[in-house]
Amino acid sequence: MKKTGILLVNLGTPDSTSVPDVRKYLREFLMDKRVIDIPFMGRWVLVNLIIAPFRAPKSAKEYRKLFTERGSPLKFYTEDLVGLLQKELGEDFIVDFAMRYQRPSIEAGLERLRKYEVRKIHVIPLFPQYASATTGSVHEKVMKIMGRWQILPEIVFTSQFHDHKLFIEALASQGRKLMDQTDYDHFVFSYHGLPERQIMKGSNGDYCRLGDCCYSYTASNRFCYRAQCFETTRLVTDLLRIPPDRFTVCFQSRLGRSEWIKPYTEDVIKDLAMNGSKKVLAFSPAFVSDCLETTIEVGETYREKFLKAGGERWDLVPGLNTEEKWVQCLKEIILN
Repeated sequence: MKKTGILLVNLGTPDSTSVPDVRKYLREFLMDKRVIDIPFMGRWVLVNLIIAPFRAPKSAKEYRKLFTERGSPLKFYTEDLVGLLQKELGEDFIVDFAMRYQRPSIEAGLERLRKYEVRKIHVIPLFPQYASATTGSVHEKVMKIMGRWQILPEIVFTSQFHDHKLFIEALASQGRKLMDQTDYDHFVFSYHGLPERQIMKGSNGDYCRLGDCCYSYTASNRFCYRAQCFETTRLVTDLLRIPPDRFTVCFQSRLGRSEWIKPYTEDVIKDLAMNGSKKVLAFSPAFVSDCLETTIEVGETYREKFLKAGGERWDLVPGLNTEEKWVQCLKEIILN
């Protein structure tokens, strides 16, 4: 009996913390037309002549804070996840992983599964909320690669799992560990940002207003990244019994001068400190593994800004990484 191949795909990471490796990663990442959605020549000039040359040295310093003896947490936690999931699924499945950018590549991951002559390939981008720049990019890359194959196995894509019961329980469980130790004044749910134009491009008809339309998750906005972020937050806060006036949804990691989805995390931090919130717990539910955007940006940079603005304590909920409920969540997604 032929096996089912599972390919977990995470965002990606530089091979090392050297400036050339970080520059190489930034160029591949930012040249993706789904990430910076402007015409090719404009994107090429922006990335290769402005962003990569000037940003790489600064980013390399940040990656040095993140990397451990095992390298990038995003990569080694994903690799560990493969082992745990393989053990849970058993011999009828072949579990592997890839990075959308850099190594191991999606093409290499698919080729490894093809050598097993799997009857089906299930691709799971490890992004809870769907966005064209993340999940959409993975899907497109997989289809482009497999489109060159003469024999195509059945292929299944997971588009999102932002409201999966076990995913929500895993997030809540991670948060509860810290909540049992500290009485927090406020809770911040910081998600990766996107340009507003990308949200509008995916709008169903004329529904999207980038305002309170995202507060309710409906058939009209079920593929809206911002609406999915609000829905994830609602489900987690319901489970943790956090009242609406004690949590805020916000978005981080802006790039360029265009308008990105709001509110911005940096603005929220200042407002919380000014309004008397002294102890804040931050969640990063757009990422399942510890990475630069969580451990360093939310965990360290935002902490410094909060303390400087008058706050007293800023804690970060760790990524799901290899948390047991998260492994069970992936198992259920695959089997169901």
